[in-house]
Amino acid sequence: MGSESFGSFLKENKDILKNYVDVRLRIFRLQGIKIASKSVGYLIFALVAMFLVFLIFLFAGLVLGFYLSALCKSNAIGFGITTLIWILVFLLIVALRNKLFINPIIKAIIKNTNEEELEEEDEY
Repeated sequence: MGSESFGSFLKENKDILKNYVDVRLRIFRLQGIKIASKSVGYLIFALVAMFLVFLIFLFAGLVLGFYLSALCKSNAIGFGITTLIWILVFLLIVALRNKLFINPIIKAIIKNTNEEELEEEDEY
């Protein structure tokens, strides 16, 4: 008897259930689009920012090289010192990569994900 009432319930509410499933699928699709578009936006921003930082370091290195060349009266010594400075900066960044880059990025991703989940819960 219970299956008959459930069967009749499904027959009576077939259109409502179908619409509900369609709406839920659209919501999941839109959430996926939102996440993908945010990710692409962040990726493009990161690429542009890295390119600009590269240019800044490139020109700063040239300026420093020419400045030290003028002080030392030798292009080879000036640009050699500049190269050593950049190597030391690189080694320092590699040594502190977890503290400077990896951990803050992980924390930012977790914070951003938690904020998005809270926003989604508030919508329902």
